Amino acid sequence: MFLDFLGKNIDVEISGGSFKRGVLIESGLDLFVLYDGWNFHYIPYVHIQRFYETKKVDGDTVYEPPSETPIATDAISYRKILMSAKGLFVQVYVTGNKSIHGYLTSIMNDYFVFHSPVYKTMFISMDHVKWLIPYPANATPYSLENLSLQPLTTALARSLEEQMKKLENQLVILDGGEKEEKIGLLQKVHDYKIALVTADGSTMYWNLEHIKTIQLP
Repeated sequence: MFLDFLGKNIDVEISGGSFKRGVLIESGLDLFVLYDGWNFHYIPYVHIQRFYETKKVDGDTVYEPPSETPIATDAISYRKILMSAKGLFVQVYVTGNKSIHGYLTSIMNDYFVFHSPVYKTMFISMDHVKWLIPYPANATPYSLENLSLQPLTTALARSLEEQMKKLENQLVILDGGEKEEKIGLLQKVHDYKIALVTADGSTMYWNLEHIKTIQLP
């Protein structure tokens, strides 16, 4: 179905109520690429609510396919794009009103490790990424010319649940600390449930399947 729209201008509604408009330039097994004249949006199918060919009105911008894409891979899929984007400066959007800017450093089974100059090391669930935008090859975050990636000193687990178990008895921030109840001591991880002790000593239980990002303060 998506292949029928290659080279056409489309409007896309993404989970969370976001809309994107651009020309569809590539489509794969579980992801497609939309170009808006400036950025390449790599959007997983699972978060596409609906799409339709743009209704052209006089004065509207008509987007043309570019001559090349910033991420080269022999086949388009979500995992292959993530693997090819390792080490690139990218923008990742998961939820809320802000994106995260930084570098993908490791790709695991159901999450990836992301290094942000602002948020430092983050573990991001693959299931919740709404889109990924690679920056030009010569771009650097916040114009920081001497940014160095800090490698993790511990081995990574293959799954997000097992990685969270490695963080037990440490302070963590879930989903950027959008709620006070998502900041606290990670007490226990079991059967995809998280027991988190908050600042006032209360214990909150979270479903890991709905957690988007994890970071250490």
